[in-house]
Order: sequence, then C-alpha cells, then structure tokens
Amino acid sequence: MMKRTNRLPGGKPQGAREVAMSVLHNVETQGAYSGLELNQALQSAGLERPDAALATELVYGTIQRLNTIDYALQSRVKGWPNKIEPWVRALLRMSYYQLRWLTRVPAHAAVDEAVRIAKKRGHAGIGGLVNGVLRGLQREGFEAPLPASLSPAERLALTHSHPLWLVERWIAEFGESAAAQICAANNEPPHVSARVNELQSTREQVLAEMKAAGIEAAPSPLTREGIVAVKAGNLVHTDWYKQGKFTVQDESSMLVAAVADPKPGMVALDCCAAPGGKSTHLAERMRNEGKVIANDVHPHKEALIRQQAERLGLTCVQTMASDALELAGKLERGSCDLVLLDAPCSGLGVIRRKPEIKWNKTAEDIKSLSELQGRLLEQAGTLVKPGGTLVYSTCTIGTEENENRVRAFLERHPDFCLDPQWPDETLAPLREAGSLPESFSGMLQLLPNQFGSDGFFIARMRKQSR
Repeated sequence: MMKRTNRLPGGKPQGAREVAMSVLHNVETQGAYSGLELNQALQSAGLERPDAALATELVYGTIQRLNTIDYALQSRVKGWPNKIEPWVRALLRMSYYQLRWLTRVPAHAAVDEAVRIAKKRGHAGIGGLVNGVLRGLQREGFEAPLPASLSPAERLALTHSHPLWLVERWIAEFGESAAAQICAANNEPPHVSARVNELQSTREQVLAEMKAAGIEAAPSPLTREGIVAVKAGNLVHTDWYKQGKFTVQDESSMLVAAVADPKPGMVALDCCAAPGGKSTHLAERMRNEGKVIANDVHPHKEALIRQQAERLGLTCVQTMASDALELAGKLERGSCDLVLLDAPCSGLGVIRRKPEIKWNKTAEDIKSLSELQGRLLEQAGTLVKPGGTLVYSTCTIGTEENENRVRAFLERHPDFCLDPQWPDETLAPLREAGSLPESFSGMLQLLPNQFGSDGFFIARMRKQSR
C-alpha cells in the first residue's frame, strides 16, 4: 500500500498536465476553489496560451466527470480510490478524462506524459501502475458497462456524473427528462457574457467594436444590455471592461435587475451585494439617479463593490458592510422603494462554472441554507416601503431554497403578494422560448439547459400600500 499524504511531491508543477494535476490535488485535499486555484497555478507556471487552455480543460473536465471516472477505475485499480495517494488519484483521473473525452490529444502522448509525471513525483512502481492502468484502458475500452439493475437516477448519475442524491431530487422536482437535460447542460463549457453599461455606450456600439477587433459576439436574447462572446478569452482584460463599458456577468444574473425594474430617483437596497454586479446594474438602470445601497457582510468585498462602481462611473452607489440579518436595525424600516435579496445559496445553478459544487454540497447544506434564507427574507421585508418591491433571487435549482422560501414568507406576511407584472422586455423572450409557465405568478426557475446560462431563481413581490 502506498504511503498517503496530502502534500504534492516533486516540487513546482511544470507543463499543462502537472499544473492540472496539482490543481485537482489541491481542490480535493484542501477544499480549494477550482477557479481560484487554477488561476493562481497558471500565473505561477507561466504557460503559453495553448498549454493553459489544456490545463484548464483537464481540471474542469475531470471534476465534472468525477464519479463516472471513479466508477470506471474502481475495477482497474485495487483499493480505488481511498487507498491510493491523492496526487496519484488526480493523475489517473485526469489521464482517464483526457483519453476518453479529449480525443484531439494523441493517446500515446497522454499516456507517456502521465508515466513521466508518475516517475518524477513518485517512483518506478507508481510509474508502472499508471502505465498498466492506462494501457489496459486503451486495449479494453474506457466505458464501464452499467448494470441493467440500476434505477433511472443511478443511471443518470453515472452517465452525466452527478451525485445520486442530487439527481434523485431533480427527478422528483422536474421529472426524469428535465433532470437528464440539467445534468447534461452542467457538463457543457460555460459561455462568456457581459452587460453593456448603457451610461457609457450602447450594445450596438460595443458589438461593432468587438467585431472590428476580431471577436465574435452577439446580442443576448434575454436582456437588452447583454452580449454573448465566443472564444473571447477573459473579457476582464479588455479595454472595454477597463473603460467601464461593460461588466462580465451571466445572462441569468442580468435578469434580476431587469425584473426589479428600478426607476431613476429610487432608493434601492442590495442586501448581499458582492461582487457588485447586481448593485451596479440597478444603478445603471436608474440612470445613476437616486441611491443604491450595496451591502455585504465582508469589508474587503465592500471595497470591491466600490471599485466596480467607480470603474463604471456610478456615483449613486453607497456601500456598507453589515450582516444582512442586522440590516433592519441599521436602516430605517420601510425606507426603500426596492429591496433585492440575492441570497446565499447552494449554487447548484452554476455547476457548469464551478463543477466541484456538486461534489461538495449535501442535502444537509441545503436545509441549513434554506433556514438562513428564510431569516434573511424576514429582515429584507421590513425595509420595503408600502407599495415597494421585494425581489428574491438565488443561483440555485430546487424548491427548498426557492419557491418554498417565498411561499413561507408570503404566508407569514399577508401584506406582501407575488407580482407577475414583470417588464415586457423581460417576459417576451422567456415567453417566446416557452420558458414561462402559462399561469405565471411572479416567480421563475431558470434551468441551465434552457438558454445556456446559469440556473437561477427570481421572485418579485409587492408590498401593499396602506
């Protein structure tokens, strides 16, 4: 049996595959976030763009397909996975992913490089293990046959590589077909989207400039400010971003401020505002007239929101650092025309961008989060003035954190009611795509398979006038 350690042996990672293996190792053993860990590793390694792209695909692809990979390897490697050293697990998982799904890389190159890394960071015995497993997979095939006795949920969990408990939950809530589509969509690469700052430019102008620069981009079908770019790299590094002409934001997230429909001169509160995308969107829609109070519990994130507002030329954004559960004691009750609660949630709508979420979250996490969301809604509601609007949103999928939270709040507060009078510019594309229920009540669950955007929930409520 190998001596197991959580330390990655062999010094600083070099090359795309070693960098990817190091990131996968740290995500598993240290609970690191894949995106942050990958960015740091790529900066440290200084890889050329093609190698950085390979490392990125290996990291996200391996995490996405984790239980499918482990199911295939458990019959090939004795003691898999728990008795295998973490870095060797990462190497074999990554190599399996590359051989099965990343076919543009020659198989012999992938195997040879994996064996070289195994010998460099371990010893000849580990190199022999890696070589034997990968050569055997090449000879005998990669897909492990699924037993006929599997339930529909078990089959989906292994086919699309999601935890069984989550697949069972989605089947119960949305049906087997929709659950399969959600899981499949979560394994697709996320697209790049941005929100044009209409105080600085127009969508047409930015699209024309991007086209002139050789970037393929198109208008978002969901929001008037949205653009979707293809093979554009990181838009944060562009002049358009630096000049405040747009904010990088998912299309579903853009819908929140659109649904809130703020007007110039209003007082709007964003209870959990970091990193500031929705707060600045509210301010842009208000034409920078009125006041947007952007609150977050972390002081360093308050500074981040302030930086975003300054970049976009927004002077009506006022930041504060406070626990959202204590806002009712720090702001005057009934003082806001609009309150937005983009609540802390399980994040199951952004699995495409953060694939480790599906392996890290549990049903118990969802229960505790839903309880927190209920308490936050109670506080947020006290700050809405009569006739004002309360918008509740999450970037997750499932009734416990979404519809059930809203219904429970409305039962306790009969002075609030759901408001289906969303702006027509928001409803029209949803209706056209068949994503709007016939009996639309004022709350909507967007799924990641519908528009290629994040899974999101949005509810709009109105406080009755006295």
